[in-house]
Amino acid sequence: MKDTGAIRLTVNGARHDMIAPPGRRLSAVLREDLGLTGTKVGCDAGDCGACTVLLDAEPVCACLTPLARAAGGEITTVEGLTDETGTRLKAAFLRHGAAQCGICTPGMLMAAAALLRRDPSSDRAAVEDALGGVLCRCTGYAKIVDAVLDVAGQDRPVTAATGAAVGAAIPRLDGGPKVDGTESYGADLFPAGALLVRVVRSPHFAARFAFGDIAAWAPEGVRVFTAADLPGENRFGTIPPFADQPALAEGCVRMRGEVVAVVAGPPEVVEGLDLDRFPVEWMPEPPILTLDDARAAGAVQLHGSREGNILIAGRVRCGDPGAALDGAEVVAEVAIETPFVEHAYIEPEAGAAWMEGGVLVIRACTQAPMMDRDDTARLLGLPPERVRIIPAATGGGFGSKLDITLQPYLGLVTLKTGRPCRMVYTRRESMASTTKRHPARLRARAAADAAGRLVAMTVDGDFDTGAYASWGPTVAVRVPVHASGPFRVPNYHAEARAVHTNNPIGGAFRGFGVPQAAILQETLFDDLAIRGGFDRLAFRRVNALRDGDRTVCGQRLQGVGIGACLDALAEPWRDALARAEAFNAAHGGVRRGVGVASCWYGCGNTALPNPSTIRLGVTAEGRIRLHQGATDIGQGANTVIAQICADALGVAVADLDLVGPDTALTPDCGKTSASRQTYITGKAAEMAGRALRARILAMTNMGEDAVIRPEPGALRVSDGRGERRIDLVALEPDGNGYVLAAEESYDPPTGALDESGQGVPYAVYGYGAQMAEVEVDMGLGTVKVRRITAAHDVGRAINPALAEGQIEGGIAQGLGLALMEEFVPGRTENLHDYLIPTVGDMPEIRSILIEVPDPEGPFGAKGLGEHVLIPTAPAILNAIRHACGARITRLPARPDRVLAAMREAGR
Repeated sequence: MKDTGAIRLTVNGARHDMIAPPGRRLSAVLREDLGLTGTKVGCDAGDCGACTVLLDAEPVCACLTPLARAAGGEITTVEGLTDETGTRLKAAFLRHGAAQCGICTPGMLMAAAALLRRDPSSDRAAVEDALGGVLCRCTGYAKIVDAVLDVAGQDRPVTAATGAAVGAAIPRLDGGPKVDGTESYGADLFPAGALLVRVVRSPHFAARFAFGDIAAWAPEGVRVFTAADLPGENRFGTIPPFADQPALAEGCVRMRGEVVAVVAGPPEVVEGLDLDRFPVEWMPEPPILTLDDARAAGAVQLHGSREGNILIAGRVRCGDPGAALDGAEVVAEVAIETPFVEHAYIEPEAGAAWMEGGVLVIRACTQAPMMDRDDTARLLGLPPERVRIIPAATGGGFGSKLDITLQPYLGLVTLKTGRPCRMVYTRRESMASTTKRHPARLRARAAADAAGRLVAMTVDGDFDTGAYASWGPTVAVRVPVHASGPFRVPNYHAEARAVHTNNPIGGAFRGFGVPQAAILQETLFDDLAIRGGFDRLAFRRVNALRDGDRTVCGQRLQGVGIGACLDALAEPWRDALARAEAFNAAHGGVRRGVGVASCWYGCGNTALPNPSTIRLGVTAEGRIRLHQGATDIGQGANTVIAQICADALGVAVADLDLVGPDTALTPDCGKTSASRQTYITGKAAEMAGRALRARILAMTNMGEDAVIRPEPGALRVSDGRGERRIDLVALEPDGNGYVLAAEESYDPPTGALDESGQGVPYAVYGYGAQMAEVEVDMGLGTVKVRRITAAHDVGRAINPALAEGQIEGGIAQGLGLALMEEFVPGRTENLHDYLIPTVGDMPEIRSILIEVPDPEGPFGAKGLGEHVLIPTAPAILNAIRHACGARITRLPARPDRVLAAMREAGR
């Protein structure tokens, strides 16, 4: 080869001579220069492993590999994983449901392929070791390990489901692109001629600021935008009455990471800019960083009209708990503290924007496209119809991607310049500036009679909602409703407050405050059981809600599954206690313990309208299109909603063409949050399917048992008495181009809460109970979770494989909450210092799907996504206490805290 300064690579069997700096990251070369976006980037620091590729058959992090190191090497990316091992792995990942959001899937596949090429019959230990360098935040790793073992011949293959769609474990409909590397996430779109967008952020928790000479600083071709350039109202928020956050700060900042300026220009220029030298003068002010300081007399009010820095308080009251506590046989009290917890999705925020026919189009990762559209339009002074949001595939969300992040910056740049643009947050930017699980400081008292029946409970707590409102109102209102747990409590007073500080924003995170409340309640119930001499599981079973019971809000319930969940744990509970007793009798330095905890969770908004709309249409060509705007962030909405719709219409899932989400193409299905999509959007899909079926049957005079089969240009409908053919070409299309269509909306029947929190906050609740078995090192204070048995009432398991995947993923996040996760601003803004569970941290998980049909849910289904995380942490904490006496009241349960609690317990 003639010496041209080129670096030769062989990628997926093709030779490339690259003219690029030798130190350029291999990940950038693959993605930006060669268009191989199947290699994902989650951290640029080698912490997440999403960018794993094979270099001369060995797995390496492409983000840490300089181009020069790869020179002359054979590189394989997920797009080139086409040999027998790769093909079998991809098929196994689909079959087992091992890809949820899919952002880690290419890295997992590459690591697994390297292992199986070396050792085709690898065992579980080898698989876990090989996958240890790749992080997953969705799956809990179990399905991934099972898929790899399946290929290695060490596991039983999953049996393909047959029959009707509802109840069948069909593979994820959007799974193919996730395993072959073609799924397109926010960072994977590179519009031609796009400007690169970056932002200037505050390094201070609280400060005033003034700009210097921006024009003199900006290189040629670089544009800078500040709040003065925003044409609309500089204020947004997820709950409009509480919208208080500026897209670009004006004169003062209230949190670290707040944006003060937007910089856009040619990528080769903007990428190299040192934004620390941006001309802004900071005038720091004393920040408010604790709840005590926020509520102290004379404290600075971050938002002047909110007395005591209290954003909102939620209350639920029934009966007279004071009197009941005074006369009770057994009384217990507990106070707990939980920290900020980071969502830690593997995909940082990313997206692109462009103009199309006078409409601003933004394609970005999101959980709430319609909310994004409306907030962005307001900020930019545009009518909503001039903004179109196209959700990219979302690499994990868990609540944080409900709030807008980069959408207004992308929109502002394109609107002002007329040029397309793109933006990708760094890992540090993502973790420093986005919402977190609310830290909580909670206190409760509860009492039971001599028979172990609950008679009273009081709860009081503060939640740090940070600098801006976000989902603080939801947390404050939802917690008092749920803090009793799924139990009968005749006398109950609960209050929760969302309090402003200069900390990161407390937003939505899988449970909206209920996980923190469950830690409080389940610790307290263990106290009562132990003091009263009751078996801990039996105590919960005696007090569990039943059909016909009223909740602490006065709502009468039907379809209550908590009793069935607890009953499902009865035999595993007895066996686990016996195993722990036998182990502890033979060991001293390490002790085992067993804990149990329960959950309930209301699906959807609290006592507010919460509709979803589904459109179903048949084209003249005989295609059936399902328009559903519910974003699938890995939970399986694309598949589950299609299964529901297919059975309601009476066709095969394969007969449906899925359209959207896209604010220009799909009706509003609401946000993907609060475990609402299966239940609410699924109900709308069921209604639309039944409505279209009824219309088709009316046209043919066929019976209810008729079979509908689409074919080119026609629908063929038959029953036991005959067959009819509907000639679709002869029908007049409607405004959407459909010759037959149905559009249905569903809004759950809820009622407003009165001043005492009485009413009907949710139409449907899901229930669950989990049992944790742990091992505690008595000298080190370290905790190993060995097994979790999880029984969850899903009403109807629309797709059992996806439901199991949700349980396993939720348990992984609950384990992190219990044992290791604590976000500290300025210190843990990366995936090296902020710890999340790896494959090696995960216990054996046994999932038990309970089906107690709900009268409202589609085919009886209830939500699941939030529920599965809620009981995990308290079950683990209760198991630690059973093992070593350590009653943990401040999370996470780090070894030093476990040892301190052991000393306090006299162990």
